[in-house]
Amino acid sequence: MNSSKVLTAAQTAEWLRTRDRFLLLTHRRPDGDTLGCAAALTQALQECGKTAYVLYNPEVTQRYLQFIDNYWAPVGYAPDYVITVDTASTELFPADYEQYKEQIALCIDHHSSNTYYAENTCIDASCASCGEIIYDILLCLNGSVSAKSAEGLYVALTTDTGCFAFANTTANTLRVASYLIEAGAPQKQLNKLLFRTKTRSRISLESKIFSRLEFYFADSVAITTITRTMIEEAGATEDDLDDISSLPGSIEGVLAGITIRELTGERDCKVSVRSGPLVNSHDICAKLGGGGHPMAAGFSLETPIPEIKEMLLEVLPEYLPKALVPSP
Repeated sequence: MNSSKVLTAAQTAEWLRTRDRFLLLTHRRPDGDTLGCAAALTQALQECGKTAYVLYNPEVTQRYLQFIDNYWAPVGYAPDYVITVDTASTELFPADYEQYKEQIALCIDHHSSNTYYAENTCIDASCASCGEIIYDILLCLNGSVSAKSAEGLYVALTTDTGCFAFANTTANTLRVASYLIEAGAPQKQLNKLLFRTKTRSRISLESKIFSRLEFYFADSVAITTITRTMIEEAGATEDDLDDISSLPGSIEGVLAGITIRELTGERDCKVSVRSGPLVNSHDICAKLGGGGHPMAAGFSLETPIPEIKEMLLEVLPEYLPKALVPSP
């Protein structure tokens, strides 16, 4: 751990209460958790009379733009304090954020792989989403959560738990979700938008993904690949790729589902690992330079898909139940 000061939710609220002029940062390829948290916290700070904005993230997809679009910082805004949400390390910053790497005053996160890069850190790795931590902070800050902040936090909770279907969902997650609904989060509309609506291009892409599935270690590991050609043939956008990495792990009997996706070219790949409690996704990804949560982690490499697959097959036996690994 670096020299970061670790704060509780109450201490974080007090830290925010005694300061002003904030800028919030989200991570690369932003998901609903980082964006929902940024929107909710910015809204709450503005309700307190603070000046607070979110730094524009050029990688935000159309699906989430409506939740964050009103909070972008104006051109030339100079903050006194920079805050990150749901971002375990500065390596996860978009390229446009480089200038802020050494200026992070506060990090709010739920990843056990957090590098404690900020001056202050509020972290709880037992939380399924960063949204749960932000919820606690807002209760300490304002005594309640407004309907607008509740909307952002509901997006955060549901996207990181697959609408409460993933194994990381806890009793606390469900309690917080209940409070957010009571506070005004429009859960029916959000659930329909985020989890029960698919484009034709998404369906086309899913069919290509399932057709490329390969099974290993007594069918306990499913690996699939997503190439740029597949995405182009399906006519898919970044919106269509949201939560695509959960597909291999949804197959009966699979303990670890792995997705290898080409980003900008055949040597620029992102790997996502999703698992159940018998396999630690973080440990697998940490071995290859990444990290995340025990049941959801990832890493990126400038390596072609076939080579990445070989690397995975070489390290996987170390992290699977012994009965599934062939004897030497």
